[in-house]
Amino acid sequence: MTHRNSLRLAAATAAAFVLCHTPARAELVLTRDNTSVHDGTDYTQSLRPAVSERLFMSKVIEKEILHIKRMLTNQKLAWMFENCFPNTLDAAVHFRAIDGDEDTFVYTGDIHAMWLRDSASQVWVYLPFAGKDDGLRQMIRGVILRQFKCILTDPYANAFNDVADTDRNAVYERRWEIDSLCHPLRLAYAYWKETGDKSIFIDGKWQEVVRLILRTFREQQRKDGTNPYISQLANVNPAPHDRTSAYPVRPVGLIASAFRPSDAPTTFQFLIPSNFFAVTSLRKAAEILKRVNKDAATADACMKLAAEVEDALRRYAVVEHPAYGKIYAYEVDGFGNCLMMDDADVPGLLAMTYLGDVDADDPVYLNTRRFVWSDDNPNFYRGKAGEGIGSSRTGTDMIRTTSLLVKALTSRDDDEIRDCLRTILDTDAETGFIHESFHKDDPTRYTRAWMARQNSLFGELIVKLAQEKKFDLLNSL
Repeated sequence: MTHRNSLRLAAATAAAFVLCHTPARAELVLTRDNTSVHDGTDYTQSLRPAVSERLFMSKVIEKEILHIKRMLTNQKLAWMFENCFPNTLDAAVHFRAIDGDEDTFVYTGDIHAMWLRDSASQVWVYLPFAGKDDGLRQMIRGVILRQFKCILTDPYANAFNDVADTDRNAVYERRWEIDSLCHPLRLAYAYWKETGDKSIFIDGKWQEVVRLILRTFREQQRKDGTNPYISQLANVNPAPHDRTSAYPVRPVGLIASAFRPSDAPTTFQFLIPSNFFAVTSLRKAAEILKRVNKDAATADACMKLAAEVEDALRRYAVVEHPAYGKIYAYEVDGFGNCLMMDDADVPGLLAMTYLGDVDADDPVYLNTRRFVWSDDNPNFYRGKAGEGIGSSRTGTDMIRTTSLLVKALTSRDDDEIRDCLRTILDTDAETGFIHESFHKDDPTRYTRAWMARQNSLFGELIVKLAQEKKFDLLNSL
């Protein structure tokens, strides 16, 4: 498929999705709150819940907030950091004991369901502090154990209800997304490396989870021509909705994904950044299985599948762009067709170095990075309020704040990081929190006033820059 036709297909797909699909999340209706924007915002007034109303408290996190705030001279930046960094702990974490062990259910924000992707990302920012706070470690351990339960309930589901049992009532939404199984592996691996705690891997449930992930990935390689997956969306009757409306794929070793990380449906089901994520996640699982469980058979199965997917990526992931040279395609079908674009969410092409899936000096990634942050990406928007990448799910002219955060987290250029931060500070509509998306010309038009994952990602960026001693950059805003 030519580059021009790829762009036309992406635009047509986006238009069809916006016009024909009723979002599963009713909160996606654009919000306009002009009364919240004024010149007299008090940046000294924290928007956190009262201490007695916070769901989870960590002394080490409170200490880090005070430390970083003292180093910041930009009042709005300090205000937003204090609001956002602990937001998941303050308002989204439900930590308790079930069957005598830790269990943590994490709201995605204004939707009281737990996404595997979101919950892993929401607590990721707290991992570096888990070794200094046993309560924080136990809470994150509870997230991982809950994710294991969710995967064992239904490996094709991406979001779950807060129920104690593991029957089908636990499923909030069944959108098959490769990364929903990768984020828990990444979190469990990082938890183990950070804390040394092997207890989450020794009761047999972990090995059962990995074997189920392997089975699911193999099923979605579609080698036998069948596809057992049937989707179930949150805003329709709980009965199965459909299989997929995407184009067919040729089995070449890649793993098919019915939906993107943004929850938008795929066009060509071999989603390249998610396949890269699967490779690194399987290798992380293999290392745990070898070193902790001494389970060579399952570890070897993970490594074999990772090698097979990696080989297919070498053959099908790289395409030639007329302006940028060799870049990574966003989606392919195994027949030679491709979609040249990027979606704002993680994993995405821009985020591949953030996840550690490709090297930051990879020339193909660097070409891809230039492409995705340009008008040649159908999901890229530039306006009076800023520039960035959107997605078909949030609609035309809506910039996903994730793209700015990921660009800053993966950048080596202080000026680039500074520009991203300025845009983020200027597009909160004076609410003090990070929205899912904002209109390119008017930040008072945004989706999802409370998306805890975005708040955690913002906190992660500020903590990273603080640890790198880049206070001159932060205070130059």
